[in-house]
Order: sequence, then structure tokens, then C-alpha cells
Amino acid sequence: MAKEEGIVQSVDRALRLLEFIADPGPGTRLSDLAKRAGLAVSTTHRLLTTLERRGFVQHDPISNSWAVGQRAHLVGESFSLHGNLVVPARPILRQLRDATRETANLGVIEAEEAVTIAQAESREIMRAIAPPGGRVPVLNSGMGKAIVATWPDDAIEHLVARQGLRPLTSRSLRSKSEVFDEIARIREQGYALDDEEYVIGMRCVAAVVWSDTSEAVAALSVSGLAARVTPAQAHRMAADVVAAAARLTDSIGGVPA
Repeated sequence: MAKEEGIVQSVDRALRLLEFIADPGPGTRLSDLAKRAGLAVSTTHRLLTTLERRGFVQHDPISNSWAVGQRAHLVGESFSLHGNLVVPARPILRQLRDATRETANLGVIEAEEAVTIAQAESREIMRAIAPPGGRVPVLNSGMGKAIVATWPDDAIEHLVARQGLRPLTSRSLRSKSEVFDEIARIREQGYALDDEEYVIGMRCVAAVVWSDTSEAVAALSVSGLAARVTPAQAHRMAADVVAAAARLTDSIGGVPA
């Protein structure tokens, strides 16, 4: 078989083994998997051991068989969650972009970072964009702060203790007292503001999207150049952002806390 350009052979082989384990077919013992993959038993064992170390597969010494690991399940659940959010969010993001003329974003918290998973870009020539897949320290992000503000105070305390504060600009949060002052402000007004706390020259307004169990599953935001999204304009935009987040909450069967 001819090699496909750009393919990393060891990665391709490991993923094929994971697919065989997920869809057992003839068997999931080492010798079975090696035969199905057309690999030497020693090569197959090295690949499986690597996947096991990362938590993607697990070995049962009693049956001497291999099964899908917890990490693979977590990746699958993450895809399911994002898919369930992104599809209904797309028209809402476009409406929010058109209403504000700025970039509209959908984000979640993963590994204590705010991650953009969908976006409708502003049509303005000069625009500030953190592309989908971009990760931001959670307390430097409007979307991250909006979600964190729904957490109990002790969970926020643990977050600050574990992660610390990362003052990326002169306007970033720098102490635990500043964090809780900001959380109180978000809870009172119903939306969060990234006031040039991640990048100087960029401002963001964000509001929470609720799940069917009344948990903050995501956040919607509008982001743009600070010269255009002035503090006064940001607070005016907040009504559009909160309304859009409420529409997405309703479309996924969410229940506001």
C-alpha cells in the first residue's frame, strides 16, 4: 500500500488499534489485534502500552484483553457536548454578530481554561479575533469569568489556589480580593466583562448558557477592538449578549439557575 503524504505511521497505527478495540469484532487480545492490524506482536504491544499510559486503553490481566480507556470516553463526551452546543449556536452567533457588528463567540471551560468552540466573525475590516480552539486563562476571559461566577465560592477559592493568577496585562486581576470583587459584580449585573485583561486593545462581553441541570455549560460573548467597544458600548451590548445566551439556553432545553 502506498504511503499517504503527511501521515505519521505510528499515530495512524495506534488509532487503528483504538478503533479495533472500540469495535471488538474478532477479539481484543494482543495476538488478535496484531493480526487485524497486520503488525508484529511486539509493535502492537508497544503501541497499546503507549495508549494505556495516556489512558486511552486499558488492559484486563484476567481475560488478557484490551478495552477502551477512560480518556477515550472523555474525548468522546467532549465531542458530543460541543456538537450539541455548536449546531444550535451557529444561527444565534450570526444574529449576535449582526446585531453588534462585532465577533460573536461560544466558549466552554476545559482544564481550567476558556476555549472558543464556535465563532461568527465580525465583518469590520479591523477586528480582534481569538480563533476557535484558542485557549485563554479562565480568569482573563470574559466567557471564563461568566461561567466561574456561577460556581460556589469555595470552588472559586480552589481554582485560584490551584491555578494562581496570571496578570497578562496591566488590567488583569491580581489578587484573590480582586477576583471576588469581580465575581460579585458579574453576579449582580448578569454578565461578565474582559476589560483588556487578556490583550490590551480588546474588550469582551459574555453571558452564561445553562444546561438542563441548571449548570453553566458554556458562555456566549461579543469581542472587539477596545477603541470601538468602549466601556459604555460594552454595557449596551450586554443586553444583546444576555438575550442571545438565553435563546441558546432555551434551544438546548436549559434551565437558568
